[in-house]
Amino acid sequence: MLYRKIESFIRDHLESKNNKILLIEGARQIGKTYIIRKVSKELFENYIEVNFVLDAAGAKLFENVHSIEDFYFTLSTVAGDKMKDRENTIVFLDEIQEYPQFITLLKFLREDNRFEYIASGSLLGVTLAETTSIPIGSILHKRMYQLDFEEFLIANGFSQSAIDSLEEKFRTNVTLEPAMHDRMMDLFKKYLIVGGLPDCVNTFISTRNVMAIRQIQTDITNYYKADAGKRDEERKLKIRRIYDMLPLVMQSTKKRIVVKNIEGIKGKRYSNYIDEFDYLINSGISNEVKAVSTPVYPLCQTQNKNLLKLYMNDVGLLSNILYRNNTKPILENVRSVNLGALYETVVASQLKALDHNLFYYDNRSNGEVDFLIDDYENLAVLPIEVKSGRDYMIHSAINKFLANPEYPVARGVVLSNDREIKTVGKITYYPIYFIMFFKSSVDYGKDLLL
Repeated sequence: MLYRKIESFIRDHLESKNNKILLIEGARQIGKTYIIRKVSKELFENYIEVNFVLDAAGAKLFENVHSIEDFYFTLSTVAGDKMKDRENTIVFLDEIQEYPQFITLLKFLREDNRFEYIASGSLLGVTLAETTSIPIGSILHKRMYQLDFEEFLIANGFSQSAIDSLEEKFRTNVTLEPAMHDRMMDLFKKYLIVGGLPDCVNTFISTRNVMAIRQIQTDITNYYKADAGKRDEERKLKIRRIYDMLPLVMQSTKKRIVVKNIEGIKGKRYSNYIDEFDYLINSGISNEVKAVSTPVYPLCQTQNKNLLKLYMNDVGLLSNILYRNNTKPILENVRSVNLGALYETVVASQLKALDHNLFYYDNRSNGEVDFLIDDYENLAVLPIEVKSGRDYMIHSAINKFLANPEYPVARGVVLSNDREIKTVGKITYYPIYFIMFFKSSVDYGKDLLL
């Protein structure tokens, strides 16, 4: 059984008797149903689960339900023996996006207060973006991701006390001993191969079979593409084209979507593909990083809406496409192979899992900095550069960024394979694995942000 940090959030919500309905969204195959089912069954004597995708593919009992009366009647036909008192009955509405009317209906189910409810959706971000009647005030919306690197460590035998010890070293800028650093880097490289999708992590732990892991990743990639097929034919082809472009784009210098390459048509603009980009982002299968050329705090004030990077949501899916069953480039540091795309993908997914909004610095004169995030504690901007090779101390763009007196920034961060934590001028160097502690709600240590 994999440890998931979101479990405590779900449990706390259900035990608090908060009258809002918790709505968990996220991409397919990240473990939403499993963790909700686990917590719900532990807390409630009567557990009722309705999967709207299965219903839509079968009896369609709930397809035309638009009132709470009709809902209770229909529910009683499949789970009437479990519809008991509110205190001991929970109803889990899984894949709620399949029947969008239920998103609006949540408000009335909450007001009726007959049972405890919880809901989830795999393409929920897409549905919410297209829904005009969202029951604001009736739902508590939470995004879930695949296993981050911290959860991957725990899956591989790290105790919570070990994680706490690592975090304390990060907070106090204490470099790990060589043996522990090597252990962390070994697991980080394996995370580049396995990624954080639960089926892949479980297979890695139980079998260590790379081919089996790669087959799961291939199936999930195809599954994501099939979901896009539920759109109209023209839009489906554009979505798939952009998604197929991502691995090659991540290998390029700029790592930015070039709009004219999507269909090979000159004159096309970002505005011609807004719906396609929104689908890829809102479905959770890619992480958006918006461009900023003149940063201010908060960064959302100066984002360039027509320039963005898209990272695949899981590094394992990307490494499967780039390297298939050949793990040597990742595990053995083949110097001719640039792992920058994988490293940046991990950083993007980890920062998203820690509730950061992601930006990057794009300036024709000064170059590009991989990531910018808001530093809420200091009302400033934190630039982050990601290095996968040995030249990690060469970084002209972040140097120029930090040298600009008009930018609201005190320090910068460079993440690399190097073991030593050190500060040179305004830049603090950290081992890449410490990205798991860049939490959005706390500062990064007194020595980092002043």
